[in-house]
Amino acid sequence: MHFDILTLFPEFFESPLSQSIVKRAREAGLISIALHNIRDYTTDKHHTADDTPYGGGGGMIMKPEPIFAAVEAILKDKGPGVDHPLPPIILLSPQGRLFNQQIAREFSKHPHLIFICGHYEGVDERVRQVLATDEISIGDYVLTGGEAPALVIVEAVTRLVPGVLGDPGATFEDSHAEGLLEYPHYTRPPVFRGHGVPEVLLSGDHAEVIRWRRQQALRRTWERRPDLLSKARLSEADKAFLRQLEKEGREPEFANEDNL
Repeated sequence: MHFDILTLFPEFFESPLSQSIVKRAREAGLISIALHNIRDYTTDKHHTADDTPYGGGGGMIMKPEPIFAAVEAILKDKGPGVDHPLPPIILLSPQGRLFNQQIAREFSKHPHLIFICGHYEGVDERVRQVLATDEISIGDYVLTGGEAPALVIVEAVTRLVPGVLGDPGATFEDSHAEGLLEYPHYTRPPVFRGHGVPEVLLSGDHAEVIRWRRQQALRRTWERRPDLLSKARLSEADKAFLRQLEKEGREPEFANEDNL
Protein backbone atom coordinates (compact mmCIF):
# COMPACT_ATOMS: atom_id res chain seq x y z
CA MET A 1 0.00 0.00 0.00
CA HIS A 2 1.24 3.49 -0.85
CA PHE A 3 0.40 6.79 0.87
CA ASP A 4 1.03 10.21 -0.73
CA ILE A 5 0.79 13.10 1.73
CA LEU A 6 0.56 16.70 0.51
CA THR A 7 1.59 19.19 3.18
CA LEU A 8 3.17 22.57 3.81
CA PHE A 9 5.19 21.01 6.63
CA PRO A 10 6.77 17.69 5.56
CA GLU A 11 9.18 17.79 8.51
CA PHE A 12 6.17 17.28 10.80
CA PHE A 13 6.07 13.64 9.69
CA GLU A 14 9.72 12.63 9.91
CA SER A 15 9.85 11.18 13.41
CA PRO A 16 6.33 9.66 13.72
CA LEU A 17 6.66 7.80 10.43
CA SER A 18 10.02 6.37 11.53
CA GLN A 19 8.77 4.67 14.68
CA SER A 20 7.10 1.45 15.80
CA ILE A 21 4.64 -0.41 13.55
CA VAL A 22 4.72 2.12 10.71
CA LYS A 23 8.53 1.95 10.60
CA ARG A 24 8.51 -1.86 10.52
CA ALA A 25 5.84 -1.92 7.83
CA ARG A 26 7.90 0.43 5.67
CA GLU A 27 11.09 -1.57 6.20
CA ALA A 28 9.26 -4.78 5.26
CA GLY A 29 7.97 -3.18 2.07
CA LEU A 30 4.33 -3.60 3.12
CA ILE A 31 3.65 0.12 2.87
CA SER A 32 5.41 3.10 1.31
CA ILE A 33 4.95 6.78 2.11
CA ALA A 34 5.86 9.83 0.03
CA LEU A 35 5.75 13.36 1.41
CA HIS A 36 5.12 16.22 -1.01
CA ASN A 37 5.80 19.81 -0.07
CA ILE A 38 2.96 21.82 -1.60
CA ARG A 39 5.28 24.82 -1.96
CA ASP A 40 7.35 22.82 -4.46
CA TYR A 41 4.41 23.04 -6.86
CA THR A 42 4.07 26.82 -6.78
CA THR A 43 5.22 28.92 -9.74
CA ASP A 44 6.31 32.24 -8.18
CA LYS A 45 9.75 32.97 -6.76
CA HIS A 46 8.38 33.26 -3.22
CA HIS A 47 6.67 29.84 -3.37
CA THR A 48 3.38 31.36 -2.27
CA ALA A 49 0.90 28.67 -1.24
CA ASP A 50 -1.72 30.86 0.47
CA ASP A 51 -3.51 34.16 -0.05
CA THR A 52 -6.11 36.43 1.56
CA PRO A 53 -9.77 35.38 1.29
CA TYR A 54 -12.12 36.98 -1.22
CA GLY A 55 -14.78 38.93 0.63
CA GLY A 56 -12.46 39.84 3.48
CA GLY A 57 -12.07 38.25 6.87
CA GLY A 58 -9.20 36.98 8.95
CA GLY A 59 -6.72 34.25 8.16
CA MET A 60 -5.16 32.98 4.97
CA ILE A 61 -6.52 30.47 2.46
CA MET A 62 -4.45 27.78 0.76
CA LYS A 63 -4.36 28.41 -3.00
CA PRO A 64 -5.80 25.80 -5.36
CA GLU A 65 -3.08 25.86 -8.06
CA PRO A 66 -0.23 24.13 -6.19
CA ILE A 67 -2.56 21.53 -4.65
CA PHE A 68 -4.02 20.61 -8.05
CA ALA A 69 -0.52 20.54 -9.57
CA ALA A 70 0.79 18.25 -6.84
CA VAL A 71 -2.06 15.75 -7.16
CA GLU A 72 -1.85 15.78 -10.95
CA ALA A 73 1.90 15.12 -10.81
CA ILE A 74 1.33 12.15 -8.50
CA LEU A 75 -1.41 10.72 -10.72
CA LYS A 76 0.72 11.18 -13.84
CA ASP A 77 3.59 9.35 -12.18
CA LYS A 78 1.35 6.50 -11.00
CA GLY A 79 -0.43 6.29 -14.34
CA PRO A 80 -4.08 5.58 -13.32
CA GLY A 81 -5.66 2.98 -15.54
CA VAL A 82 -6.94 -0.56 -15.46
CA ASP A 83 -4.05 -1.71 -13.27
CA HIS A 84 -3.89 1.51 -11.28
CA PRO A 85 -7.39 2.93 -10.68
CA LEU A 86 -7.81 6.48 -9.47
CA PRO A 87 -6.99 6.46 -5.76
CA PRO A 88 -9.10 8.19 -3.11
CA ILE A 89 -8.01 11.83 -2.81
CA ILE A 90 -8.77 12.70 0.79
CA LEU A 91 -9.02 16.25 2.09
CA LEU A 92 -8.43 16.37 5.83
CA SER A 93 -10.91 18.86 7.21
CA PRO A 94 -13.15 19.39 10.27
CA GLN A 95 -16.10 19.37 7.85
CA GLY A 96 -15.53 15.81 6.66
CA ARG A 97 -16.83 12.36 7.60
CA LEU A 98 -15.91 11.44 11.15
CA PHE A 99 -13.10 8.88 10.95
CA ASN A 100 -13.68 5.50 12.57
CA GLN A 101 -12.56 1.89 12.30
CA GLN A 102 -15.03 1.13 9.53
CA ILE A 103 -13.54 3.90 7.37
CA ALA A 104 -10.05 2.63 8.20
CA ARG A 105 -11.08 -0.80 6.85
CA GLU A 106 -12.58 0.88 3.78
CA PHE A 107 -9.31 2.71 3.09
CA SER A 108 -7.19 -0.40 3.68
CA LYS A 109 -8.77 -2.04 0.63
CA HIS A 110 -7.16 0.55 -1.66
CA PRO A 111 -3.55 0.12 -2.80
CA HIS A 112 -2.99 3.88 -2.92
CA LEU A 113 -4.30 6.86 -0.90
CA ILE A 114 -3.62 10.57 -1.36
CA PHE A 115 -4.01 12.96 1.59
CA ILE A 116 -4.30 16.73 1.33
CA CYS A 117 -3.41 18.44 4.60
CA GLY A 118 -5.26 21.71 5.00
CA HIS A 119 -3.75 24.55 7.00
CA TYR A 120 -4.30 28.17 8.01
CA GLU A 121 -7.96 29.21 7.68
CA GLY A 122 -8.68 26.46 5.16
CA VAL A 123 -8.29 25.53 1.51
CA ASP A 124 -9.87 27.09 -1.55
CA GLU A 125 -13.34 25.57 -1.97
CA ARG A 126 -12.50 24.41 -5.49
CA VAL A 127 -10.13 21.83 -4.03
CA ARG A 128 -13.08 20.33 -2.17
CA GLN A 129 -15.51 20.65 -5.09
CA VAL A 130 -13.35 19.47 -7.99
CA LEU A 131 -10.27 17.61 -6.76
CA ALA A 132 -11.00 15.76 -3.51
CA THR A 133 -13.01 12.55 -3.68
CA ASP A 134 -13.48 12.32 0.09
CA GLU A 135 -13.26 14.54 3.14
CA ILE A 136 -12.32 13.24 6.58
CA SER A 137 -12.30 14.66 10.11
CA ILE A 138 -10.83 12.88 13.13
CA GLY A 139 -12.98 14.65 15.70
CA ASP A 140 -15.10 17.60 16.67
CA TYR A 141 -12.29 19.89 17.74
CA VAL A 142 -9.94 22.37 16.06
CA LEU A 143 -6.36 21.58 15.03
CA THR A 144 -3.80 23.78 13.34
CA GLY A 145 -3.75 21.66 10.19
CA GLY A 146 -4.33 18.28 8.61
CA GLU A 147 -0.93 16.84 9.45
CA ALA A 148 -1.91 15.19 12.75
CA PRO A 149 -5.09 13.68 11.22
CA ALA A 150 -3.01 12.28 8.35
CA LEU A 151 -0.74 10.52 10.85
CA VAL A 152 -3.72 9.09 12.69
CA ILE A 153 -5.24 7.68 9.52
CA VAL A 154 -1.96 6.31 8.17
CA GLU A 155 -1.36 4.38 11.40
CA ALA A 156 -4.95 3.09 11.64
CA VAL A 157 -4.90 1.90 8.03
CA THR A 158 -1.38 0.46 8.23
CA ARG A 159 -2.42 -1.82 11.07
CA LEU A 160 -5.00 -3.38 8.74
CA VAL A 161 -2.57 -4.13 5.91
CA PRO A 162 -2.00 -7.92 5.77
CA GLY A 163 1.30 -8.92 7.30
CA VAL A 164 1.89 -5.73 9.27
CA LEU A 165 0.91 -7.21 12.64
CA GLY A 166 2.47 -10.45 13.79
CA ASP A 167 -0.87 -11.84 15.02
CA PRO A 168 -3.35 -12.06 12.12
CA GLY A 169 -6.25 -11.78 14.58
CA ALA A 170 -4.89 -8.81 16.49
CA THR A 171 -6.83 -6.19 14.53
CA PHE A 172 -10.13 -7.94 15.31
CA GLU A 173 -9.51 -7.61 19.05
CA ASP A 174 -8.64 -3.90 19.04
CA SER A 175 -11.05 -1.44 20.57
CA HIS A 176 -13.70 -0.43 17.98
CA ALA A 177 -12.69 -3.21 15.57
CA GLU A 178 -15.85 -5.15 16.39
CA GLY A 179 -17.82 -2.12 17.50
CA LEU A 180 -16.81 -2.66 21.14
CA LEU A 181 -14.12 -1.37 23.45
CA GLU A 182 -11.34 -3.84 24.12
CA TYR A 183 -11.25 -6.15 27.14
CA PRO A 184 -8.72 -5.58 30.00
CA HIS A 185 -5.16 -6.85 29.60
CA TYR A 186 -2.81 -8.29 32.24
CA THR A 187 0.79 -9.52 32.24
CA ARG A 188 3.38 -10.62 34.83
CA PRO A 189 3.61 -10.43 37.79
CA PRO A 190 0.44 -12.29 38.84
CA VAL A 191 0.09 -10.04 41.91
CA PHE A 192 1.23 -6.41 41.97
CA ARG A 193 0.85 -4.28 45.10
CA GLY A 194 -1.95 -6.51 46.29
CA HIS A 195 -3.82 -6.51 43.00
CA GLY A 196 -4.10 -9.89 41.30
CA VAL A 197 -4.84 -11.15 37.83
CA PRO A 198 -8.35 -12.62 37.26
CA GLU A 199 -8.20 -16.36 37.92
CA VAL A 200 -9.77 -17.23 34.57
CA LEU A 201 -6.69 -15.89 32.75
CA LEU A 202 -4.49 -18.26 34.76
CA SER A 203 -6.76 -21.27 34.35
CA GLY A 204 -5.55 -22.49 30.98
CA ASP A 205 -9.18 -22.91 29.88
CA HIS A 206 -9.12 -21.28 26.45
CA ALA A 207 -12.88 -21.32 25.95
CA GLU A 208 -13.47 -19.65 29.32
CA VAL A 209 -10.83 -17.02 28.55
CA ILE A 210 -12.58 -16.19 25.27
CA ARG A 211 -15.96 -15.94 27.04
CA TRP A 212 -14.51 -13.75 29.83
CA ARG A 213 -12.83 -11.41 27.35
CA ARG A 214 -16.01 -11.02 25.33
CA GLN A 215 -18.05 -10.25 28.43
CA GLN A 216 -15.47 -7.80 29.67
CA ALA A 217 -15.51 -6.03 26.32
CA LEU A 218 -19.30 -5.83 26.49
CA ARG A 219 -19.20 -4.61 30.11
CA ARG A 220 -16.57 -1.97 29.39
CA THR A 221 -18.45 -0.71 26.34
CA TRP A 222 -21.75 -0.61 28.25
CA GLU A 223 -20.13 1.29 31.11
CA ARG A 224 -18.04 3.74 29.09
CA ARG A 225 -19.43 4.01 25.54
CA PRO A 226 -23.01 2.65 25.53
CA ASP A 227 -23.63 4.56 22.29
CA LEU A 228 -21.46 2.03 20.46
CA LEU A 229 -23.69 -0.92 21.30
CA SER A 230 -26.43 0.08 18.87
CA LYS A 231 -24.07 -0.55 15.94
CA ALA A 232 -22.02 -3.46 17.33
CA ARG A 233 -22.37 -7.00 16.04
CA LEU A 234 -24.01 -8.78 18.97
CA SER A 235 -24.87 -12.45 19.40
CA GLU A 236 -27.83 -13.68 21.43
CA ALA A 237 -25.39 -14.50 24.24
CA ASP A 238 -24.06 -10.93 24.09
CA LYS A 239 -27.57 -9.51 24.33
CA ALA A 240 -28.38 -11.76 27.28
CA PHE A 241 -25.25 -10.56 29.08
CA LEU A 242 -26.18 -6.92 28.46
CA ARG A 243 -29.67 -7.54 29.84
CA GLN A 244 -27.99 -8.96 32.94
CA LEU A 245 -25.93 -5.78 33.31
CA GLU A 246 -29.09 -3.70 33.05
CA LYS A 247 -30.71 -5.76 35.79
CA GLU A 248 -27.71 -5.06 38.02
CA GLY A 249 -28.73 -1.41 37.77
CA ARG A 250 -25.20 -0.07 37.38
CA GLU A 251 -24.90 3.35 35.79
CA PRO A 252 -22.48 3.78 32.86
CA GLU A 253 -19.20 5.29 34.12
CA PHE A 254 -19.21 8.23 31.73
CA ALA A 255 -22.93 8.90 31.51
CA ASN A 256 -22.66 11.91 33.79
CA GLU A 257 -20.56 14.92 32.78
CA ASP A 258 -19.30 15.12 36.35
CA ASN A 259 -17.40 11.89 35.71
CA LEU A 260 -15.51 13.29 32.73
